[in-house]
Amino acid sequence: MPTKLVDKKTYTQWLKTIKEQVRSSQLKATIAVNTELIQFYWELGKSIAEKQKIYNWGASIIDQLAIDLKKEFPDVEGFSRTNLYYIKQFYEFYSQGEIIQKTAGQLVKTPINKGNQRTQIVPQAVGQLQNASIVPQAVGQIPWGHHRLIIDKIKDYKQALFYLHQTIQNNWSRNVLALQIDTGLHKRQGKAINNFKLTLPKKQSELAIQTLKDPYIFDFLAFSKNASERDIELQLTQQLAKFLLELGQGFAYVGSQYPIKVGKKDYKIDLLFYHTHLRCYVVIELKAGEFEPEHTGKLNFYLSAIDTQIKHKQDNPTIGILLCRTKDNIEVEYSLRDTVKPIGVSGYKFLEKLPKNLQNNLPSVAQLEAEFKKITRVVKPKTLSKKK
Repeated sequence: MPTKLVDKKTYTQWLKTIKEQVRSSQLKATIAVNTELIQFYWELGKSIAEKQKIYNWGASIIDQLAIDLKKEFPDVEGFSRTNLYYIKQFYEFYSQGEIIQKTAGQLVKTPINKGNQRTQIVPQAVGQLQNASIVPQAVGQIPWGHHRLIIDKIKDYKQALFYLHQTIQNNWSRNVLALQIDTGLHKRQGKAINNFKLTLPKKQSELAIQTLKDPYIFDFLAFSKNASERDIELQLTQQLAKFLLELGQGFAYVGSQYPIKVGKKDYKIDLLFYHTHLRCYVVIELKAGEFEPEHTGKLNFYLSAIDTQIKHKQDNPTIGILLCRTKDNIEVEYSLRDTVKPIGVSGYKFLEKLPKNLQNNLPSVAQLEAEFKKITRVVKPKTLSKKK
C-alpha cells in the first residue's frame, strides 16, 4: 500500500477504476490500437495529476500504482514506473493553456468508457484523437514512442505541435523524428529567402515557401573547405535517399547534370527534380562558395529552358533552388527583387574533414582500442586461502 499520507479507501477505489478502464481499453484495442492507447494514457495521466493535486499525494503514488497495475496485468506493457511518469508528463505537457487548443485545431470529446458514458476532452494534434468510426485518421502513425521522444527533447508545446503535424504529414519513423528535432527543423523550414509571393499564385507560393529550408543540413557528407560543386553533387546523388529525406516530402529525382540545349549551346543543370505536391519541376543549382548576384540570372535562364522544353501544360511553373555555402541575405533579396522566375536561395552545411596534417597526428582506431584495453584491464584479485 502507498505511503501513509494516502487514504487507503480513496486509493483502492481509484485503482479499481483504472483497472476497469484497462480492461475496457483492451476490449476495444483490436479496432484502433494506437488511438485507444493514447486515449487511455491521456485519461490516466489526467487522473494521476488530479489525484496528486487534490489529495496532496507525492511521487510515491506513481511507484505504488506501477506495482499494483503490473501485478494485475503482468502481460500488459506500459505500466512501469518510468512509463507512468511519462504518462503524467504527457497529459501535463499537452494540456497547457489555450494556445495548444487553438494551434492544434479543435478539441474533441472522445468516449473513453462507453459503459459509464464518460467523455474526455483531448487535443486532436496529440494523436488525432477523434473517434475512428467518425473521422478516419492516421492515428497509428503517431505511436506512443514518438510522444515520449518529443517529451524528452522539446519543452515548448508549440514546437511539439509542429513536429506532431510533420510526423503525421510525412509518416516519420521515430529515428527520423529524432533527426529532424536534433537538426532544428522548426527553425529552418520556410526560412529560405525567395520571391515566391511575387511569382506564384497564392496557394502554390505558400506551399512552396514551406517546402524550402535554410540552411539544409547535409551531415551525411564530409568534405574539405576546398570541395568543388561537382564533388558535392556526386556525393549527394550517391546518397540520394538521405538527400531526399533532407529535401523533404514530394521531391522525385529526375537526374543530375541534366542536359538541355538552347540555341547552339549545350548546358547541364546540376540537379533536376519533380515535386509531386507542387506539381512542378524543381531545378537545384549548387554553389561551393559564396552567393553571387549573377547566380540568380543563370538559374532564371535554366528555369525558362525547362518551362519551354520539358514542362507539360498541366504542370505549374518550374521553381529554382540555389544552394550556396554562404550568403548575404540583403544581397540575395536585392538579386531576387526583379527576377521574374520563382527562385529560393538557401545555405547548406556539412561535416568538414580535418586537414591531413591533423589527421596524421590523431591516433588510429587500433591505437585507441589498444589504449582502452590498457586502461580497462582488470587485475584479478588474489584469492584468500582458507585457514586450515
